[in-house]
Amino acid sequence: MTSDTRAKMVAGAADLMSRRGVNATSMREVVRHTGTPRGSIGHHFPRGKQQLIEDALVFAGRQVSGPLEHLTQSRGAIAGLRTFIALWRQTLEKSKFQAGCPVLAVAVEQYVNDATEKAGEPDEAAQRHLLDLADGVFADWQRIMFTVLRREGVAPARARRLAALVIASTEGTVAMCRAARSAQPLDDVRQELELVLSSALEK
Repeated sequence: MTSDTRAKMVAGAADLMSRRGVNATSMREVVRHTGTPRGSIGHHFPRGKQQLIEDALVFAGRQVSGPLEHLTQSRGAIAGLRTFIALWRQTLEKSKFQAGCPVLAVAVEQYVNDATEKAGEPDEAAQRHLLDLADGVFADWQRIMFTVLRREGVAPARARRLAALVIASTEGTVAMCRAARSAQPLDDVRQELELVLSSALEK
């Protein structure tokens, strides 16, 4: 039960981050959103909100990297790309275009301290650590695409650039879809990325 409560809070924090951003995701809101006991916060997250955000960030990364790695290994680069984009389309449509990427939220926000004596102040040390974690998630997603592209014969330098293109294009397009309240930008980018990858795989 204890581990279930903690997992529920981490998943709930990731969901709130994807909708509201990092600083608007308070411990109180996570408790309300997940229906978990308020008293469990200190037990599961002794370092407070920063620890919860860190764990939610890692969780969000794995929610994408697990399926992406499995499908690229079993079906190849193009199918992996389609799956990666389909995951985001599902997230967007299920949330009525309210949810985006919690990893991107961490990357673009300045983390604000929630400690009582420094509440509301930027926390530079925490910011650096969170950015390192976000960078690691993006790097992991790129590694997965790089690996499958290399396996299918793309040269190392080109595979690295293409992997970055896939992740950067998809992340940016998710934001566009939220603004447009439509999945059309994601569909457009998927088609163009498929053409680019197909051309690279033919050489």
